Amino acid sequence: MKKDIHPGYEPVVFRDKSSDTTYLTRSTLTSDERIELDGVTYPVVDVNISSASHPFWTGRGRVVDTEGRVERFRRRYGMNTEGGEGR
Repeated sequence: MKKDIHPGYEPVVFRDKSSDTTYLTRSTLTSDERIELDGVTYPVVDVNISSASHPFWTGRGRVVDTEGRVERFRRRYGMNTEGGEGR
């Protein structure tokens, strides 16, 4: 194998901007911005969404449908709004 071609695999903090949650893990990503966590300084990578703020993982999901497609589907196939089957 060639030497010095692989990126460094270092501890990095990922910060969820929408929920202000931080995750300390190892990654090849790096950043010029730093954060101090438990007395140690790490590079921080900001993310817009993570498992702490994603609607699927938090259970706060909702259907955004501006054209009524979901409602039309439910009417067509006889489903009520609680998610159960109507037929």
